[in-house]
Amino acid sequence: MYRSITRPMYQSKHLSLRSGRIMLCIAIGIAALALFSTTAPANQSSGSVTGKIRVIDGDSFEVAGVKIRLHAIDAPETDQICQTEQGRDWACGGWITKVVSDRYSGASASCEALDTDKYGRTVARCFALGEDVGAWLVREGFAFAYVKYGDDYAQIEREAAGMDRGLHAVRLQTPAQHRAQRAKGRIPPDDACKIKGNISANGTRIFHVPGQAFYERTGINTRKGERWFCSAAAAQAAGWRAARR
Repeated sequence: MYRSITRPMYQSKHLSLRSGRIMLCIAIGIAALALFSTTAPANQSSGSVTGKIRVIDGDSFEVAGVKIRLHAIDAPETDQICQTEQGRDWACGGWITKVVSDRYSGASASCEALDTDKYGRTVARCFALGEDVGAWLVREGFAFAYVKYGDDYAQIEREAAGMDRGLHAVRLQTPAQHRAQRAKGRIPPDDACKIKGNISANGTRIFHVPGQAFYERTGINTRKGERWFCSAAAAQAAGWRAARR
């Protein structure tokens, strides 16, 4: 009798203790999840990024630690040079970056993530100071509509071009053309050293100066031993001869 009565009572107590431990674990788990959700960064959720802007260049920001490429616009690269109607070179890329930085650095932004580009940046439409940032840049002539990735701002660009706003009043390559030329080694990394030290197929070392016939189409591949020079004298001293035309 004793055993037949006390054994079930022991099991019942044991099960009750186990159930209590399980419930305690569940409660701890729920509390931990709630704590994480309240302490986790609140600047990224469901495809949106919010936070203060750090300007990288004319069309690239960092917001809450996330690198952002603005959707459907293209601004001049920081090293890009434009030419005024009077024929003077103008460092328009650096100027655009400064304009954008002066306006938006430190401003609060809300960005709608749309895609990820080949560099791992988040492609997004961003709003700051009560406006669509991409629309403002195109409207003022500080960036172009990048219709390859969307025609969101194409009409705005046509209006800006019709009024010769910003970059529409100067001569320049499109930013995409500039990047392609730079990738081919056709744009000097240092604006003070524009002379191209090319090595021909037969090993002849020839240097080209701006304005010569083959200057623009000549690309420099430093991995092959080709070089940029700051003066014709430096090129000659290094063993390169001048191009004949």
